[in-house]
Amino acid sequence: MNPVQGLKNLYARSRRLPVRIRIAIVSAALTAIILIGFALVVGRLVTDRLHTDFENELKGNALSLANQIGITPSGQPNASDLQQIALDDAEIRIVDAAGTVLGETPGSPGFGSPDPSKVIAYGPFQVATAQIFTTNSLLTGTNSPLYVQYARPESAVDETIGRLWLFLAGGVAIGSLLSFIAGMAVANRAMRPIAALTVAAGDIAATRDPSRRIPEPESDDEVAELARTLDQMLRELDASRSETEGAMKRQREFVADASHELRTPLTSILANLELLEQSLAADPDADDDAAAVASALRSSKRMNRLVGDLLLLARADAGRVGSRVECDLAMVAAEALEEVGPVADGHTFEAQLEHAAPVTGNPDELHRMVLNLLENAIRHTPAGTTVRIDLAEDDGQALLTVRDDGPGLPSGMELQVFERFVRGEGPADRSTRNGTGTGLGLSIVRAVAVAHGGSVRAVNGGGGACFEIRLPLSPAAAETAAKV
Repeated sequence: MNPVQGLKNLYARSRRLPVRIRIAIVSAALTAIILIGFALVVGRLVTDRLHTDFENELKGNALSLANQIGITPSGQPNASDLQQIALDDAEIRIVDAAGTVLGETPGSPGFGSPDPSKVIAYGPFQVATAQIFTTNSLLTGTNSPLYVQYARPESAVDETIGRLWLFLAGGVAIGSLLSFIAGMAVANRAMRPIAALTVAAGDIAATRDPSRRIPEPESDDEVAELARTLDQMLRELDASRSETEGAMKRQREFVADASHELRTPLTSILANLELLEQSLAADPDADDDAAAVASALRSSKRMNRLVGDLLLLARADAGRVGSRVECDLAMVAAEALEEVGPVADGHTFEAQLEHAAPVTGNPDELHRMVLNLLENAIRHTPAGTTVRIDLAEDDGQALLTVRDDGPGLPSGMELQVFERFVRGEGPADRSTRNGTGTGLGLSIVRAVAVAHGGSVRAVNGGGGACFEIRLPLSPAAAETAAKV
C-alpha cells in the first residue's frame, strides 16, 4: 500500500473515534512527546558525561602509569610493573615514537602509533597515550621518547548507558499510559453536558422549531457559554443570514467595480510607456533609460493582465453576465490557437477543429478560456512537447479537450489546480521562473465555463495532463445534433 494512502486511511479511521478517546490519545501523545524530548536531552547529556568521565579516567591512568613504569638500564620497560599495575580488563603497551613495541601485557592487541593528544578508538578499546618522562637518551644513547598506551573496552560504559536508556524508555511508556488514563477520565466528565446539548440540538433539528430553548448546564463554564451562544444563534440566524448575504453581494460588487476602475489608469500608463519606449529607441545614448522603461512596461503589462484576470473573476463572483451571442466555439478556439502560436516556445500544436460547435456565450470570455488552457500547457511542459486541442459534440454538448504529453499533473492536484493563485512546481514548470504566471489562469477557465452553464475537469492520462470543457450547444445546434 502507498504510505501516503496508508496515512490517509489511518487519519480517516481516527476521525471515527469518539471525541473522548481522541482527547485521551492527544493528551497521551503530547505527554509522550514531552517525555521523549526530556529523555533524549537527559540521556544525551548523561551519555556524553559518562563517555567524558571514561576518557578522563583513561587519560589519568595513562599519566599515572607513565610515572610508575620503571625503565631498565638497557632502556626497556620493566614487564613485571605492567603485570602489577594493569587492571583486569585493561591492556597496556609501551612503544616508542615509531610504534615499536617495547613491552606489553599478554595478549594486548595493536593500537597503532602513539598519539598523546587524544583518546583513540581501536575496535572495542578506547586508547589513551601518555609520554614516559624518563631521560631515555642517558640509558640508550637515543633521543626517541617512550609512550605508554593504556586501553580499556567500552563495554562497561555501554552497559551503563543501555540501562539508562531502558530506564528512560520505561519512564516514557509509564508516563504516557498514565496520561491516557487521566485524559479519559477528564474527557468523560467534560463530555457529559455536551451530550445533553447534542440531544437538545437534535430535537430542534428534527422539529425545525427555533423557539425551543437550549438547556443551560448547572455550572457556569465554557459549556454553559456554548449553550447560551447556541440559543442566541437560533434567535439571530435569519437576520444574520440576510445581513451576510447583503454584505457579500456589496463586497463582490465593490471588487468588480474597483477592478474595472483600475483598468483606466493602467491603460494610460501602458500607452505613455509605449510612447516613451518608442522615443527612446531612436536615441542611442539612452540605453539605460530605455532598459528602465522596458522593464516598467513589462511590469505594467503584467499588472494589466492581472487586473483583467481579477476583473473577470470578480464579475463572475458578483453574477455579472456579459453580453451573450451565438458564436462558433471552433472558430474561437482556432483564433486562440493562432494567437498563442508566436509564443509557442518550441511546442508543436495539433488541432481537430473542423466541425462547428455553435454555443451561446461571450466570445471574448470564451477566447480567454481557450487561450488560458493553451498557455497553461505551454508553461507547464518542456519545449519540444506536443499540445493537442480537439472539439467534438457529445450528448448535446460541445466537448473541448486540451491535452499535452508533458509530465502531467501532480497526484491529487486535479481539483486544486482550479483554485486561485495555485502554481505548479514541477521540473517543467516555468510559470515562476519567467514571471508570467499569476495562478489565476485555470481559475478563469472554470469561472468562464461555469458562467456559460458548463463544466471543466482535469485528468491525468496518456502521459500528460488533459483538460476537458463541456459547454451546452445553442438550442438549434443541440436539436440538430439530437436528430443526427
